[in-house]
Amino acid sequence: MLDFGMTIGGRQVSGQDTFAVLNPATGAVVGTVTNATTDDLDRAVSAAKLAYPSWAALPDADRQKAIGALAGALDARKEELAELLTQENGKPLAGLGSHFELAGAVAWTGYTASLEMPVKVLQDDDEGRVELHRKSLGVVGSITPWNWPLIIAIWHIMPALRAGNTVVIKPSPFTPLSTMLAVQIMNEILPAGVLNIITSDDQGTNIGAAMAQHPDIRKIVFTCSTATGEKVMQSAATTMKRLTLELGGNDAGIILPDVDPKAIAEGLYWGAFINTGQTCAAMKRMYVHEDVHDAVAEALVDFAKNMPMGNGLEDGVVMGPLTTPFQHEKVARLVQAGAKDGTVLLGGDTGEGQFHDITIISDLDDSHPLVTEEQFGPAVPLLRYRDVEDALERANASDAGLGGSIWTNDMDKAKSLAMRMESGSVWINKHGALQPNAPFGGVKKSGIGVEFGDEGLMENTDIQVIFQ
Repeated sequence: MLDFGMTIGGRQVSGQDTFAVLNPATGAVVGTVTNATTDDLDRAVSAAKLAYPSWAALPDADRQKAIGALAGALDARKEELAELLTQENGKPLAGLGSHFELAGAVAWTGYTASLEMPVKVLQDDDEGRVELHRKSLGVVGSITPWNWPLIIAIWHIMPALRAGNTVVIKPSPFTPLSTMLAVQIMNEILPAGVLNIITSDDQGTNIGAAMAQHPDIRKIVFTCSTATGEKVMQSAATTMKRLTLELGGNDAGIILPDVDPKAIAEGLYWGAFINTGQTCAAMKRMYVHEDVHDAVAEALVDFAKNMPMGNGLEDGVVMGPLTTPFQHEKVARLVQAGAKDGTVLLGGDTGEGQFHDITIISDLDDSHPLVTEEQFGPAVPLLRYRDVEDALERANASDAGLGGSIWTNDMDKAKSLAMRMESGSVWINKHGALQPNAPFGGVKKSGIGVEFGDEGLMENTDIQVIFQ
């Protein structure tokens, strides 16, 4: 059993109060971590604030070099990190699991190191010179979820550091261990206090809320549910913090009648069920034209029914359990209601422990909870439509707007429909594919701001205009 301390000011810090981290596949204790107090948070923020001036003053090329070195350090320990991630989160090592997540974390770190922040000249003539500079903010607070804990930590940390900020990160209490180890690894390279981590079980002192209210934290970057994001936004208002919020989604896929059902079945499956469906930008609703509905359903069921599910440390497993008990309960509730009101094409059983069968249900109304709520698990409704305008209207009816997808052989039609989807990202003949050079964020209640690429980097800065 592991016993990790928090990292504050470059040192390992333990506390008297601890909580256990459980393996969702077995129920076994993976490790124990400190349950932070607000005093711990103050110490972490103070360490970050103390380290900020010298880190921000580094020549830009030196910060780039340091972040590039972080990519190499994480890559050298990727096997250890991946195994720890599987133990605490439940996702398999293989396939689109922990090794995939670690590869993404390393790639995003390396790419972020390469980004530039040039001075933008707005005017340079006889009347004068006007320059737009990007300046670091100070201390950035990061609050990360349990579904993709390590790569999302990297998405938060690296652009903040690249822009010259220092960081205090609080991971989910369900999956803190891999992030804690990654922070320890990175602290072997970074100056003390540049990157700090605190942990909390979220049952007593609300450290997340305290971070959002903390006067010395200049920005909060938060990835989790819309409901919690609203609370973060409210808490941050009194200090006028910068915010980047990547919140919940209820992504729709629209499948046109010209598709080859067998050809798209694999893409539909992973678009909906990557990470056992526990992904904000996974496909949560499939609108399928009535002419191909049954054929698409049959092809999807045929692909899904043989997917091996189990302990992610075992060979051949590609689907894991739901990471948290409350998420299992939510999925089971929604599936039970869907089975009562619709037609179960595959699955429907709650499984043992925190496992839940891959479930595909058709013949539900758009007002059904399995359609309107973000299930965040291995269940998806197939919804018939006759007219594509109707499908588009139904897809856009949600107050979420993270991602969407169009499935067709007609690229012109696909792009036309994509431009009319009310979502931050739209994919054509795939769903949920992210890359570090393409900004990612939601519209409507799916968030504020973007991550990745130049645009994501700049969200970690203030603008200063100099007139000469």
